[in-house]
Amino acid sequence: MAALSTSCTDENILPSFDESLIIGKWKSGTLYERYDSDKTGATWNTADDVTEEEAQIFTWTITKDQLEQIHIIENGGKVPKVYTITELTASSLTYEDDYGRSKSFTKQ
Repeated sequence: MAALSTSCTDENILPSFDESLIIGKWKSGTLYERYDSDKTGATWNTADDVTEEEAQIFTWTITKDQLEQIHIIENGGKVPKVYTITELTASSLTYEDDYGRSKSFTKQ
């Protein structure tokens, strides 16, 4: 008698998102994020009196359900930020940070 076992790996259960859907400008209240097709982007908050021209620049990647932004600081430093995408459609983006805080954006 043979015993068979199956196992689920993370690859089998993690959702995967179409990264082409993230391209564009997104808004959540006064917070904006822009994702460009060349894997660069920017974030700014009009509540802080910051315009798109003064935005914090980042590069981005999506792997499975993970969105990684690497913010490029003026002095040349880089600050990685990783989020878990819970929704990505042509018109809405929702992600959570490591603390479970969720942000929802609509495409502009």
